[in-house]
Amino acid sequence: MDTVTSLRGSGAASSVSSSPVTGTVGTASSEPAAALIADRLYRFFRTGDEETLALRGVSLTVAPGETVAVVGPSGCGKSTLLGCLAGLDEPDGGTVRVGGQRLSHRPEAERARLRARRVGVMLQSRNLLPHLNVRANIELARTAGQTGPRPRSGERPSTPVGAVELLERVGLTRRAQAYASELSGGELARAGLAVALANDPDIVLADEPTGELDGDTEQHVLELLRDRAGAGAALLVVTHSPRVVAIADRIIHLHDGTVAS
Repeated sequence: MDTVTSLRGSGAASSVSSSPVTGTVGTASSEPAAALIADRLYRFFRTGDEETLALRGVSLTVAPGETVAVVGPSGCGKSTLLGCLAGLDEPDGGTVRVGGQRLSHRPEAERARLRARRVGVMLQSRNLLPHLNVRANIELARTAGQTGPRPRSGERPSTPVGAVELLERVGLTRRAQAYASELSGGELARAGLAVALANDPDIVLADEPTGELDGDTEQHVLELLRDRAGAGAALLVVTHSPRVVAIADRIIHLHDGTVAS
């Protein structure tokens, strides 16, 4: 089986070709520029004299409007990869570009500004600042996104949805004043998704977004993510969930820090 497997015969996946060697995806020249490009990412961790190579030359591309699922066993480097793609962590080698702009190997303040403008990040936890209520978390993310780099010529302008509308979309209107410690697991996931979407991102990166949710809540979160992809955002999801895999346009398999062939 190819490293990157197409699951849909139409939409973004139909115009994407993959390399069975690197997992890199190329688009036809008539297609818009890739939303996300990772080129030969390496990440090392050292504990005393012991060295762990978490990522070993991972390359991938995600097109606008495309949904990509990253799967693999625990410890294979999925969360490390997502951290590097989001600019939350720096790769030791290789580069990450978002919307044509280099995100990696820049000062943290510059990465944070670019991430605030272009990237929505949904982590397994820590999506909300504990001292702010749900609405304030959304408004903070929305404001941060408006202070980042402005769109380049020809790019779609940013029109972030207001906090009230986002709360309505995720079904948390009545929980707007609640704090993270007062939310259930399903409410936390939906609130985290609202924060991730608050800056009208070009790409959404999600780490196990439905890992501990019941079936109904998982379905609702997936519908919201697919709606975002349908509006033109690229979506990359690290997951073990068959439901998430089922909605993906492509699947990338990681094993021991590499794209499996």
